[in-house]
Amino acid sequence: MSDAQPQRPKRKRLSLNVMIPNMLTLIALCSGLTAIRFAYEGRWEHAALAILAAAILDALDGRIARLMKGTSKFGAELDSLSDILSFGVAPPMMLYFWSLQDFGRFGWILVLMFAVSCALRLARFNTAAEEPDPPAWASTFFSGVPAPAAAGLVLLPMIISFNLFEDIVRRPEVVAVFMVLVSVLMVSSIPTYSFKKVKLSPKLVLPLMVTVGLVIASMVSAPWVTLSGVLAAYLISIPFAIRSYRRICVRTGTCETDDETPVDIDLNGGTR
Repeated sequence: MSDAQPQRPKRKRLSLNVMIPNMLTLIALCSGLTAIRFAYEGRWEHAALAILAAAILDALDGRIARLMKGTSKFGAELDSLSDILSFGVAPPMMLYFWSLQDFGRFGWILVLMFAVSCALRLARFNTAAEEPDPPAWASTFFSGVPAPAAAGLVLLPMIISFNLFEDIVRRPEVVAVFMVLVSVLMVSSIPTYSFKKVKLSPKLVLPLMVTVGLVIASMVSAPWVTLSGVLAAYLISIPFAIRSYRRICVRTGTCETDDETPVDIDLNGGTR
């Protein structure tokens, strides 16, 4: 018998292009978890800003990975784990400390429901992303509300309370309604707009840039009012997305069965 030990396969060196998007994902994860600490300390505005920072980083990591040609299976899995913690666990925990703990056990059940809904969404679409031929409209619509948007929508009562109606929107009944509604939207097959591959007419570029500039200026001067308006506009856009999706179905004849639902594939290889 030979005493030679089997050699371990050499590990491939990771390029910087792969590491940078993963670093952004880790920063987003830390930001989401830090929001829980701020909420525990009663620093609600800081907690909301931490979730906003996590959402911005989550939107950037996939796009940077695509630009730098650094997409990887590892990045996709890391991104999903970051999403479930930053957008599936941190927001309901914030709302529990803020209002739902007055509901006792029922309040905690709502927290669990939201986290489970987010986990089911991510698992469902991670599986769907492995399909070799996704529908042509997969880049135009999401199926249900994506996790970062769901985190913002469920925190809408808290964000509104920073300026108006704190006594009303902080009531556990109001927060519970938002929690149930957003949880259902996450796991549903309702089409929502995806803005990852939107193509604009040259005539719309300048108005869009002016609008973005106004939104940024408003975020600086009145961040919570602006953020409330953006989230409300997104919620209002859902019926229009349903109408647009049905028009595409009629025109292309590709949505005749219930099994053909939009698949949201992230640019970093994962899903939202």
